[in-house]
Amino acid sequence: MALPADRAVRPALSKLCSQCSTFTARQSRQGAAFLQSAHQRSVSSIRGAQSSSSPSTQVGGITRTISRPTQASITSKLPSVAAQSRTKASSSTSFATNEDLAGSGIPSKPILEQDNLFHSFTNSPIPKIRQRAAFIRQHASCPHHSHRPGQFSETNRQVDTESGSQPPKHVDFECPDCGIPVYCSEQHWMDDYEKHLEICDTLRQINEDDHDLHSGRHFYEFNYAGPQMDDAMVNMTNWDTFMYTRQFEAVNDDRCMRQATRLLTYPLTIGSVLHELSPYHIRNRLTVEGLKSLTALRYTLHPPKTGGNESIKGLRPEAPPVRVFILGARAESSLPRDAWVQLAHLFPLSRLHLIFIGPESMMNRDDEFPLPPRTPENPYGAVVEDRVWPTMKISTIVDYYHTIHKTGYFAPHDPYFDCFVLFHPGLGHPASSHEWEETLPMLLETKAPIIATGYTQADMERDVEWVNKKAKGEFDILMEPGENIFRSLRWDLNDLDPQDVSAGNWGVWAFRGKRYEATVKDNVIAV
Repeated sequence: MALPADRAVRPALSKLCSQCSTFTARQSRQGAAFLQSAHQRSVSSIRGAQSSSSPSTQVGGITRTISRPTQASITSKLPSVAAQSRTKASSSTSFATNEDLAGSGIPSKPILEQDNLFHSFTNSPIPKIRQRAAFIRQHASCPHHSHRPGQFSETNRQVDTESGSQPPKHVDFECPDCGIPVYCSEQHWMDDYEKHLEICDTLRQINEDDHDLHSGRHFYEFNYAGPQMDDAMVNMTNWDTFMYTRQFEAVNDDRCMRQATRLLTYPLTIGSVLHELSPYHIRNRLTVEGLKSLTALRYTLHPPKTGGNESIKGLRPEAPPVRVFILGARAESSLPRDAWVQLAHLFPLSRLHLIFIGPESMMNRDDEFPLPPRTPENPYGAVVEDRVWPTMKISTIVDYYHTIHKTGYFAPHDPYFDCFVLFHPGLGHPASSHEWEETLPMLLETKAPIIATGYTQADMERDVEWVNKKAKGEFDILMEPGENIFRSLRWDLNDLDPQDVSAGNWGVWAFRGKRYEATVKDNVIAV
């Protein structure tokens, strides 16, 4: 006998393809079984219902995901957000009792209340934060001027090398105001107290935000808005106007706003530059060459309505999808797909293909291993998710871009349909600049826009200087470097240097390979 939940969704299932219908029916039966078992207080049945995973098929060596990946895929800096980032329906309906939830491993109440979020890292009630404190103690060096510099500093602080008489020493003393190990001893902390006060409040905010992520509360701020109405325009002046005009649920708490923007900064940074209502224009950081390049992309991303429909007479030719190459992808490739779908909602009339490329592009996606085999149809073992959204497709390739570019796998490149994005690439960083030396000339060769971000102003300026040094005269600035309107409002801590605080996508700028309109030979004699 069919369950009531199964009968309720049958009309909708009849409109889906066979694979989607089978999977959705299975999910509905599992959900109904879960509610029934919760009502009977059967702990073992609850565990079985929660352990269901999304199936996938493999066609031609390419993995095709039937549904969105589980919310366990999340950035490494937001380890506990995954369990809370769910849809409104699943988060608002719960018939399980406290005993059922306790037996299934789900906390019946928050571990930490909102008025009890501050704890020192060492004595934190959260095991992962205590492990992080131990890591900081083992790797971070004391910033006191009496120590000789022993390792590279991310913050480029001015160190008095003449007065440094003591050898480098790891941090061991936690500031009682911020709760993070910052100095090797209380004496050094007291000596540099005025200097530490410059970032102490920010470190305390980071401390409380990290404990908030592990508190076990319901993260309502991760219930994202759906498709935009046709007659409603998006205001991209700032985060508040964007979320209001996109009809997000009201986020009235500063901490919740910081947690929400930590994820949304990635799709919104791209959307804010490419959208026709972008806050960056010719009077605000956009150059003349930038206006030319972005106008070409916006022409494709905002096509006019053709009056097409599903009938034979209503068929219309469609443009190919706009390819957004995200190079050097790391944590952004494991964001919940609901976050990336927000980019598709900004361009409802066009198709998007996000391509994550980089040796670390499968970070925090252990559930998707092993990777598909490399076959003639799928030479780079790409993980393809073609059902993220009807107009969005996501591919992930674990390899360097210059290796793929040499084979012409993605050729030809068209400035009307292609765009490159580099999230915190570290182009000028001594530890990673050598990995980009071979890639940069190939990116400039495509003549497609290249959008790059930086953790801090110093990080962004260092990248701009490196590009200018390696390709001087061979590129055009499309957007002047500056602060990103849709940067993350949450500050992050560098575990190797607690004095180094940064924000995700703090700055953004854009460039492309120079396009020559005419060539003048040197031996031409003017008349």
